[in-house]
Amino acid sequence: MLRSKHYGIGLALAAVFASSGCSGGDAGKSDTGMAVSDTGAMMGDTGMAMAPMPAAAMSDANIVYVLDQSNLLDSVSGAIAATKGTNSEVREFARMMMRDHHALRRDGQALAKKLAVTPAAPGGDNSKAESDRVMSMLNNAAKGRDFDKAYIDDQVTYHVNLLATATSVMAAAQNPELKNFIQKAAPTVQAHLDRAQAIQRTLQ
Repeated sequence: MLRSKHYGIGLALAAVFASSGCSGGDAGKSDTGMAVSDTGAMMGDTGMAMAPMPAAAMSDANIVYVLDQSNLLDSVSGAIAATKGTNSEVREFARMMMRDHHALRRDGQALAKKLAVTPAAPGGDNSKAESDRVMSMLNNAAKGRDFDKAYIDDQVTYHVNLLATATSVMAAAQNPELKNFIQKAAPTVQAHLDRAQAIQRTLQ
């Protein structure tokens, strides 16, 4: 959900918890989440990395939105990498991103419904443009080592930023259940980062 350069990071985290309807088979294709557009999360200047926005300025509705969009972007980009990647570890990682972030979106959607929180884009959100840029990068990258490295490098940066923002986003959340949801999602994000960094070392 944290998609734009200002929200991206923290929303990567969102990706972790704000899950929305998306069957494993449709992963990365026509994911339909919490009544938000399928434009995905935003990335920064180097792929999926994004600059965090002041979490204190975000409402629960903003946090849910950003998280959902982050999960969506990671799912969609994973679908591309699962097909376009040539390294077996990269493809396996991409499939994990699709599976885990789809599950997170579903859980996030269920929580939002339970809490009666309607996702709302933060002010200044430019996630669609950022998502389009990232998708273009992945789709246009030459298949092979260059693509594999570009994807994994972006995933490392993305998850590093996501974890860094998790604490501030959790502090900004007003609902205790939303806070707990984010806290429980953190280990999954850390596991993704650890795996991405391990693969990154083999691609140097």
